[in-house]
Amino acid sequence: MKKLILITALLTSALFAQVKEKIEVPYVAFPIKMGKGFDAIQTNCLMCHSFGYIINQGRQSKKFWHGKVMKMVDHFKAPMDEQAIKETTNYLFEHYGNGKLK
Repeated sequence: MKKLILITALLTSALFAQVKEKIEVPYVAFPIKMGKGFDAIQTNCLMCHSFGYIINQGRQSKKFWHGKVMKMVDHFKAPMDEQAIKETTNYLFEHYGNGKLK
């Protein structure tokens, strides 16, 4: 019982932390590349996460990008039809791809 109380106290102690200085969260602008298929990105990707998620993946192959799009459809139930999947994958590969298909 003592261990449970100690663990609870340690976990909740951060709730009582106070900072007297003003804290500013830095704004990070993510450069978005406009082009054919961007409307698919705006409709299907940016409704759930920021553009930074895409940029943080780094330059990847077309297979990688298709896999990411399919993960969003299969696991996160992104409402995308075959045309949207194709447009999104092509946009990501064209603007953030490494030139390799696999």
